[in-house]
Amino acid sequence: MNAPTHPDDLMPEVHQREVPQVLIDALKVRFSERCSTALVVREQHGRDESSFTVPPPSAVVFAESAAEVAEIVRLASEYAVPVIPFGVGSSLEGHLLAVQGGISIDVSRMNRVLSVNADDLTVTVQPGVTRKQLNEELKSTGLFFPIDPGADASIGGMSATRASGTNAVRYGTMRENVLALEVVTASGEIIRTGTRAKKSSAGYDLTRLMVGSEGTLGVITEITLRIYPLPEAISAAICSFPSIEAAVRTTIQVIQLGVPIARVELIDANTVRMVNAYAKLGLREEPMLLMEFHGSPTGVKEQAETVQEIASDHGGNAFEWASTPEERTRLWTARHNAYFAAVQSRPGCKVISTDTCVPISRLADCLLDSVRETDASGIPYFLVGHVGDGNFHFGYLLDPNLPEERVIAEKLNHDLVSRALRLEGTCTGEHGVGLHKMEFLVNETGAGAVDMMRTIKRALDPKNIMNPGKIFAM
Repeated sequence: MNAPTHPDDLMPEVHQREVPQVLIDALKVRFSERCSTALVVREQHGRDESSFTVPPPSAVVFAESAAEVAEIVRLASEYAVPVIPFGVGSSLEGHLLAVQGGISIDVSRMNRVLSVNADDLTVTVQPGVTRKQLNEELKSTGLFFPIDPGADASIGGMSATRASGTNAVRYGTMRENVLALEVVTASGEIIRTGTRAKKSSAGYDLTRLMVGSEGTLGVITEITLRIYPLPEAISAAICSFPSIEAAVRTTIQVIQLGVPIARVELIDANTVRMVNAYAKLGLREEPMLLMEFHGSPTGVKEQAETVQEIASDHGGNAFEWASTPEERTRLWTARHNAYFAAVQSRPGCKVISTDTCVPISRLADCLLDSVRETDASGIPYFLVGHVGDGNFHFGYLLDPNLPEERVIAEKLNHDLVSRALRLEGTCTGEHGVGLHKMEFLVNETGAGAVDMMRTIKRALDPKNIMNPGKIFAM
């Protein structure tokens, strides 16, 4: 795994397949104004939050049902033309880019909550439902969906990338919270995987296969999820530390002692400064942990007191507690505004985000070495982390007019991933592989495992039309 040394080495391979006009015409006849070839629409669907630039898809079709998705896929399959699912465009690793051309299937209009089964703690939704929309519709039931990747991503996209986020330390990731799926296969068949039952031993686990497949095996058209009772009591806290190491050591001890903390997020001093400037906050400009506790009033109080005592042993100070929704929102503003604050700190910049995750016992080694290396590079950056489960992100802020900065940032990312893999971690804790981490996947899993993935892909998608060019090369 060699680090890039030239800007040209950083661009994805683009092999555009021909999209016959007869296919475009057939889609326009069938879907009328819901099939668009307008450049502005195609460009919107040909980019995500990654830093790659790739030609847009040849057309965008706005589907409104699973039957329509199946119809589009059958037409595309007839001409061996790629199809790329599109939710809200918030992915970070080039998942949406039409590297082999093709048709973008926009499922944002498939945005209905189909059923809420409060007694069973499940909900079934269409893929275009966003996480904020879902929780708004659940509000009156006293239930909520906890997976929070930061962006208001679609549930379909979150399932496809196996997303997680700030609550993962307590509630897990999409892998643990998706019970069943409806999927359109590469042949245009609609299949169902899983049930609303909490467990099953029936055959291959196709639900887990599809969750995290990034659109390369099928288009997700319906998702059944676990949901949870809103906690009786919620308390949030921030705590400042004299160093990143002190904050990380506190986190490790909290997790190893089994404290059932719901969220624990790290923000470094550099990022706190950016957030203060962006949101006009007065936070202490030191490394900071943001924490949240869920449970009964007594349980929350005990958790918070335990964590405060641990933090104090590591030099933590300036604890600030919040129990009302308004106070919690204010405290969490720093975390949720980190990306926007960082971008505003260097106007016009492009962001490359890292996404490693390591065993909690190795977190300090991986994170501290990475901080030292990044500081020495001179590249502006922000640092946030879901450190309760060993996951953290650098965001390198690059001047797009200085290609040498991109090379430096990619080398930093390369060295960080190599370090995480040596420590028995992963190249991606939650963003997915997409285009950006294809080489890293081979180093993490081995060539034999990637060959097995290719075998599955060939069996389920023999024409290689489902979001081709992602995860691994065919």
